[in-house]
Amino acid sequence: MAVNLRLTPEIADALRERSRASGVSQQEILRRAIERYLEIEARSASSYRASLIPPRRPFQESEEQLVLPIGVSSETLLDRDDRL
Repeated sequence: MAVNLRLTPEIADALRERSRASGVSQQEILRRAIERYLEIEARSASSYRASLIPPRRPFQESEEQLVLPIGVSSETLLDRDDRL
């Protein structure tokens, strides 16, 4: 697949310099960088999913809804001094 890529002047200069210093074409340097980025993304996504713990019970809607007294909100219940 052919791709056009717009680089900042700083990145373009760094790419040219790396290519000159290493003897590796600019195209190959970009290809390796993209491959490395995609592998890292794939690994981090899969390792993230692997670390998830499945729920003990599947999600289900509550049959009853809690009605809070007037003047009490869920925020005030959560924002208490006895909570860490």
